Amino acid sequence: MAQRNTRKVSGNKTVHIGSGAGFAGDRFDAAVAVVDTLLQFDGPRYLIYEVMGERTLAIAQRLKKENPQAGYSPWLDIYLPQVLKKCIRHKIKIVANFGNANPAAAASRTLVLAKELGIDSLRVGVVTGDDLLERMSPEQISHLSTIEGTDVKDRELLAANAYIGARSVAEAIGLGVDIVLVGRTTDAALVLGPLMHEFGWTPDNYRCLAGGTLAGHVLECGGQVTGGYFADPGQKEVPDLHRLGFPIAEVDSNGEFTICKAENTGGIVTKATVTEQMLYEIHNPGEYLTPDVTLDINNVSLHEIGADRIRVTGAQGKAPPDTLKVTLSVDGGWLGESEISYAGVNALARARLAATIVRKRLEHLGVGETCRIEIIGSGVVHDNDQGSLFDPNALSADGEYRLRLAVRSPTKAGVQKPCDEVLALYCCGPAAGGGVRQSVTPQVSTASILMDRGLIEPGVTAREVKT
Repeated sequence: MAQRNTRKVSGNKTVHIGSGAGFAGDRFDAAVAVVDTLLQFDGPRYLIYEVMGERTLAIAQRLKKENPQAGYSPWLDIYLPQVLKKCIRHKIKIVANFGNANPAAAASRTLVLAKELGIDSLRVGVVTGDDLLERMSPEQISHLSTIEGTDVKDRELLAANAYIGARSVAEAIGLGVDIVLVGRTTDAALVLGPLMHEFGWTPDNYRCLAGGTLAGHVLECGGQVTGGYFADPGQKEVPDLHRLGFPIAEVDSNGEFTICKAENTGGIVTKATVTEQMLYEIHNPGEYLTPDVTLDINNVSLHEIGADRIRVTGAQGKAPPDTLKVTLSVDGGWLGESEISYAGVNALARARLAATIVRKRLEHLGVGETCRIEIIGSGVVHDNDQGSLFDPNALSADGEYRLRLAVRSPTKAGVQKPCDEVLALYCCGPAAGGGVRQSVTPQVSTASILMDRGLIEPGVTAREVKT
């Protein structure tokens, strides 16, 4: 992306917000180029990290139960040290959901990191209140009807977290903090909160809130809007994905914005990439429900105003719903996976023989759990659990194939026994099997309910370190 004049005329305030991550474990160094690009802009500048999904949070809740000082994102220790000093020095504020199930512990860890990095002053804002089990009993929650996900009736409720909106994020920024750490807010709130603070948007300014929410929705998946997850060789070309540039939104006071990307990086920003991300997870384009506004994108227009620069206008909004979405997490039992490879002459026949052996062994042992046994490389991605959808005659007898077994059970023993049968193929199966990998892990299942927003009480606090 070419250098450009980014200076703004006094009175035409623009807020610049860059994305440093779009999921837990996203490319760790992407934010470095984003911060370097943000340094070129005048006015308020923010860096967001979106590293939490429903299952991420559920796992964090389980870790918090085991250790009250755990439950925040372990990626905090990798992401923040790369940019924290530069952001503090140049007054780039950070807003992140590193808090996961324990925002207070995330704040404590951030303050420790600041001392280790030699930062002499740091103020951290914490948004809480999404964890409903801190003030409600499981019985008050689990009886409510689920709108999606697993059946939670008669199952242990591990966590219940409400999707908090952007107002609390804006309040936290108003405390004069350098970083805001949240738990379960909406992803868009990481962007909308700074915009509400900077522009003074009121809760009934639905048009601006709609634009800010859309900006957050476009940024929330990081590199997905700049060509990541978009590329399809020969169909949709994206240059230099190995150095993919993450997105930056330039937002005006009326909620309209321009999407660009970090300078001197790979990837692209086009109408197509922005459209794909804009439609991502949108069930109803006319009524995308959030705690802050009901977003309508039916009349949104995209305009290419330069290389890797797409102007987004036309977002409309109306009053938000009276309820908030709450994610429930329950014990999901155990998942077992086990794999072994066969390669070379007659590899497919050997892989099929291995599958037959495992099936007969499970029958002999009386394993009652449903086991999916498949041969990777034979079309199983589009197959069913019975393996009846692909044409075996269309495959090459020679080549490289991998047998995979997957099984769920309420108990660890229930998944370990089938997995062990794949391991036994080393010497009890066909010739030249190798590369066995096994994984046996506890699982958490999730469901969603709707709850009266009046029952949910967000809180905002600030903590600081001075050395």
